[in-house]
Amino acid sequence: MPSTSQRSASRVGWALAQAAIELEVITDTPLLEAEMLLVHVLDGSRASLLAHPERILTTSQLTDYQTLIRRRASGYPLPYLTGRVEFYGLDFAVTSEVLIPRPETETLVDLALARRPATIVDVGTGSGCIAVALGVHLPRATVCAIDLSPAALAVARRNVERHGVADRVQLIAGDVLSSLPGPADLIVSNPPYVSTGDCASLPISVRDHEPRLALDGGPDGLAVVRRLLAQAPAVLEPGGAILVEIDADQGGAARRLARTYFSQAAIRVHPDLAGRDRVLEVQT
Repeated sequence: MPSTSQRSASRVGWALAQAAIELEVITDTPLLEAEMLLVHVLDGSRASLLAHPERILTTSQLTDYQTLIRRRASGYPLPYLTGRVEFYGLDFAVTSEVLIPRPETETLVDLALARRPATIVDVGTGSGCIAVALGVHLPRATVCAIDLSPAALAVARRNVERHGVADRVQLIAGDVLSSLPGPADLIVSNPPYVSTGDCASLPISVRDHEPRLALDGGPDGLAVVRRLLAQAPAVLEPGGAILVEIDADQGGAARRLARTYFSQAAIRVHPDLAGRDRVLEVQT
């Protein structure tokens, strides 16, 4: 029979408190992350968890939870541990084969939705978060989502099917725009844009665990953007546009690069909600 101290250590409230202490080394929201990981282990809800701090965890549940806490404390990303992340109000499956969707990318989705295009190409779709969000909110649009990684496309397929847009979001294995089956009104992309030299200084959770293919943008961070812009004129419909996520310090360089390939286009850089340069727009 478990001792009083063992039973105390197995209670939800106690387990959360101890986990939060361990997670202080890696996150600014240790208790919230502790709660999210326990919800994942129990396959329940956060409300239920908080309503019953006296609940006793089974030995198996406690062991699984402590294992997750140790992995998170070592720098392993929370979404990879839970296998899910929210983006644009939708729930997405994620694995270590894809970049974790970030809130700043929602700026790109906002700009794309405002244009209400009929045909869209998503270059480097990863988890499919951009393509799926556009497919859900533009029920008359068709989206072609391209990625070089078969493993990433497998994750994207799960998300396309989860949100019921498989009839309008086509997944294609390819490099940038080389495999595109037809013209498009809008090209969107969240490409790798971290310079090779800066990759080493990324946070440990990003540098050591997220796919390098989705991060490393070459010597100046714009290698993939450069190839995308070079190929885009042959793909865009007349009057079409491009929206590309960039790093906060790449606004000027991205504008100049776009002007090289689109001398007559309207080119601007949009800020994200934090006021930092985030999305390059090219309007032909």
